[in-house]
Amino acid sequence: MKKNNKSRRQFLQTTGATALGLAAGLSVSSKANASVKNTSWNISGETIPFTQTPLAYKYDALEPNIDAITMEIHYTKHAAAYAKNLADACSAENVNTQTAKLEDVLGSISKYSVKMRNNAGGHYNHELFWKSMTTAGSSTGPSGKLLKCIEKDFNSTDAFKTQFNEAAKSRFGSGWAWLVYGADKKMIIGSTANQDNPLMDISDVKGFPVLGLDVWEHAYYLHYQNRRADYVTAWWNVVNWEFINKRFEEVA
Repeated sequence: MKKNNKSRRQFLQTTGATALGLAAGLSVSSKANASVKNTSWNISGETIPFTQTPLAYKYDALEPNIDAITMEIHYTKHAAAYAKNLADACSAENVNTQTAKLEDVLGSISKYSVKMRNNAGGHYNHELFWKSMTTAGSSTGPSGKLLKCIEKDFNSTDAFKTQFNEAAKSRFGSGWAWLVYGADKKMIIGSTANQDNPLMDISDVKGFPVLGLDVWEHAYYLHYQNRRADYVTAWWNVVNWEFINKRFEEVA
């Protein structure tokens, strides 16, 4: 047990430093698909702030599906680094965080630097991710308009989950899996690399991100090691469907 605790402390220290480096300067092309106009989603009360917000639950609240030490590292090191570097990018690139909306920055991300792309995406994605989870057993599943759309576009909730799981498991390297509501009012499932998301004008998959799953290794490796599929399966036990259903109601 002592050896395990020591290794976890070492992991906390090293991954914190790694997160700062990755968030600050991950090299990706910022010009791909820049000519494609992104849909503007007006979501009353659901805009993501430019600063990191407190978790609504304790680090151990999602166990055994997501362990406490992973949650602590993920929130206090990785996500915090994105928020810090986003603030730096906004200052350098004259984005007034008091009047601008993060969603609008993402919608025209091709106009900004790679640093802005990585960190605006990383911050938005994580803030949505934390809200999309809750204590195991406290939420039942999609309902209302969301359930109807899922059944229309995927035939069933089980078929939707199977397709989503495949997108999450097959994302090469680091990235996210998404349930997306498109401008054509249809549901699609896709994935993005690194910290890109469907709001970005450079994204291959575009629309309103209804639900997103982080499949970067730091989100699961301490507990699941290389078993990403097990992490993906377990994650469904903590999805905050109450939040997701409400979120979808505001755009459907």
